[in-house]
Amino acid sequence: MIDNVSDDIARPWLDNYPDFANWHERFDPFPVHEILDRAAAKWPASNHLDFFGRKYTYAQTHDMANRLAHGLQKRGIKKGVHVGIFLPNCPQYVLMYFAILKAGGTVVNFSPLYSKSELHTQIEDSQIDYMVTMDLELLYPKMRVLLDETRLKGLLICTMGEAMPPVTRALYTLFKGKNRAKVAWDDRHSRFSDLLKNTPDFAPSPVDVHKDIAVLQYTGGTTGLPKGAMLSHAVLTVNMQQGISWRIDLTPGSGATLGILPFFHIYALALCMDFCTMMGGEIIILPRFDPAETIKAIRNNPLEILPCVPTVMTALMNEPSRRPDDLLGITTCLSGGAPLPLELEAEFEKLLNGIPIRQGYGLTESGPLAVATPPGGCGRAGSVGLPMPDTDILITDPEDPRKILAHGETGEICIKGPQVMLGYWQRQDATDDVIIDGRLRSGDIGYMDDEGYLFIIDRCKDMMLVGGMNVYPSVIEEALYEHPAVKEVTVIGVPDDYSGERPKAFIVLADGHDQTHAEDLMDYLRTVIGKHEIPREIEFRKELPKTPVGKLSKKELVSEEKARYEASKQ
Repeated sequence: MIDNVSDDIARPWLDNYPDFANWHERFDPFPVHEILDRAAAKWPASNHLDFFGRKYTYAQTHDMANRLAHGLQKRGIKKGVHVGIFLPNCPQYVLMYFAILKAGGTVVNFSPLYSKSELHTQIEDSQIDYMVTMDLELLYPKMRVLLDETRLKGLLICTMGEAMPPVTRALYTLFKGKNRAKVAWDDRHSRFSDLLKNTPDFAPSPVDVHKDIAVLQYTGGTTGLPKGAMLSHAVLTVNMQQGISWRIDLTPGSGATLGILPFFHIYALALCMDFCTMMGGEIIILPRFDPAETIKAIRNNPLEILPCVPTVMTALMNEPSRRPDDLLGITTCLSGGAPLPLELEAEFEKLLNGIPIRQGYGLTESGPLAVATPPGGCGRAGSVGLPMPDTDILITDPEDPRKILAHGETGEICIKGPQVMLGYWQRQDATDDVIIDGRLRSGDIGYMDDEGYLFIIDRCKDMMLVGGMNVYPSVIEEALYEHPAVKEVTVIGVPDDYSGERPKAFIVLADGHDQTHAEDLMDYLRTVIGKHEIPREIEFRKELPKTPVGKLSKKELVSEEKARYEASKQ
């Protein structure tokens, strides 16, 4: 066990910790693939996966993962071998994830939306030897080219239809057949179905839970290009136990979670795959987030947990097919990945029959959960909650990260606990920049109140200097979300010859509103935020850029504005 106790750290949350939890509790780490082993031993007949109505019990997924592990070992996958997963949400994702770990390998997740150049860079940087992918036009052609151009030794090919029930499979083949790519079968290609034909008696690989990397999860980190966060078996299994101790409710052996967030993202990997499996729950899998299909899945399944990001909540609220009672059966709604505007939180809670939304905060580099809202509506408005057990949250001076600030002061949020990553893959320089004195620098600006509740203001890199004054986009965004004309908003800093930077707001209008509201919005903002925070301009768009997990993304808008500014100077 890792002891995180340090007597020189003030912990105001201890006096306000929930009665059911013990901040001083320490958790015993174990190999990630044992999550499935333990669940299958305890709930063999319970449903583990549901994909378009085809259900897989824990006994079945356990047996399939063992057979796949045997097949992977025959292909040379063992301890130290990195295997990529380049798939949409599907049962094969879950099965291959556990099978790779059982075989001794390390999982490297890839977004299906990556460009060929992004894939090339990550394949070479992560040093993967095999890639799990699917015979879809969106995926396979890019990977087939990269099989020749990179270090890849082979592709492991799945098909969407093989995971579906017979009737759905037939309809998929009939109507979606054009989406399938022609596979150039040779000895560098292996069928998922052939790997399953092996016996389940694979050779277990010894695991050092503290040193061996279970998942190499790429992230932009706090700065710069994507880097591989090294998440050990201990990091992931301890973090799951921290979440369970915090009463993230899921009925053991029967509760269901909706798998709409992409599994390649740490939020969904940890919550929808690892946590749900550890609890013996059922994962209702959708290949991607579609508001109408999501409402249908919620309507047809007795869900307990709905994992969300704010943009998903907005989409569900505005989905025309949604009935007033569709969300009333959900017992826990979890929000993470991005700040949750107070107005959106209040409106979505109405659809949940008043059940408080529980927020979580953390980073890819923190496994990911570091802070969460207590259950039962015990949080504080605008706060993301209290630190997890065995986790310290400190606020430090962004210019001097070794200087710890007093509670109530605004600075950089730092995390210390057993769920912090080992470091960045082959980037000791970046690791040294972000982990100082055992504390993970989050790159987020915030403060902690006298009761230990954490409040996030913004990202360090998103903060603007307007005439020498700090301006946080989230303050402006929060104000705009209060206006009925605003459906979605992103605020960025744009170059300004006079003040250095000025805010610019990009807005998607709510139904029934048009661009004649621009001056109304400006007049409204002048009453609720400071003069230096008023946007120089409001630009209306039909949609805003989003990340693969559904978070509003600023980088595309920043690039556009930078190019526009540079062109104006020529």
